[in-house]
Amino acid sequence: MSDPHLGFIGLGQIGAPMAKRWCDHPGGLTVFDVVEAATAPFAERGAHVAASPAGVAERATVISLMVRDDAQVREVMSGPDGILATASNGTVVIIHSTVEADTPAEIAALCKPHGVAVLDAPVSGGAMGAHEGTLALMVGGDAEAVALATPALERLGTLVAHLGPIGAGTRAKLARNLITFASFAAVGEASRLAEAAGVDLAKLGEVVRHSDRVTGGPGAIMLRGTAGPLPADDGLRPIFEHTRGLGEKDLTLAIGLGAELGVETPVARQAFDQLGAALGVPHRHSLDTDNPDEGDDR
Repeated sequence: MSDPHLGFIGLGQIGAPMAKRWCDHPGGLTVFDVVEAATAPFAERGAHVAASPAGVAERATVISLMVRDDAQVREVMSGPDGILATASNGTVVIIHSTVEADTPAEIAALCKPHGVAVLDAPVSGGAMGAHEGTLALMVGGDAEAVALATPALERLGTLVAHLGPIGAGTRAKLARNLITFASFAAVGEASRLAEAAGVDLAKLGEVVRHSDRVTGGPGAIMLRGTAGPLPADDGLRPIFEHTRGLGEKDLTLAIGLGAELGVETPVARQAFDQLGAALGVPHRHSLDTDNPDEGDDR
């Protein structure tokens, strides 16, 4: 099992570049996609093309799925031509699709009588990370199955994080995507504010990308093992209290600018309300756009 035969099902925008990183795997690769044209580049590179998920499981003992949604995951696993129709005892199936939080555990329970282990390993890094092999993989599942799958997963990304039992990877991905899309909403609001103020948005985008590379962006404050308030003697507390003060001051100024320019800033107002708790240093505070340097415990 040092070089298990690998399988990949779902050769879309993310799945195809991921699977291509397995084409030179010593144990071989079998692929399947409902779109026949998607498999042609793999056949040209020496991979076996199966006619169904069951055909993949006839050959492969470590199988990745990157399909669209929960329904497709279930069909690929337990449909008439699904993996469980042919999978051998000891097979490991890795679900990369972003699905509902409880789906991986439900699939694992379905597979257990067949001797098939399931991991959930959604990815972060997008198409660029898939092409470059720099994805982050958030893995949930049994340690033995994770150990078996890790050499293959390490070909796909530069960070393979085992986060806990089955389902932990999916829960982590949902939390990670909350950061992404909430940030996008903030970008929309900030762009409207900057545009109304006459700022060049393309150049502002360059500044944001540059500074995020330096500071680490939102992940820079994710240094703690709990989301609760920081103890009084925690070394991070004075740093985060300082960050809270700066943030509340600058958010107040942005909200004030929005009021001056007639730009609504609901994201900024919610950020002002929640910033202290997010940093683990909640406190009594008030929003005063007329006197931005004044307030409770700034």
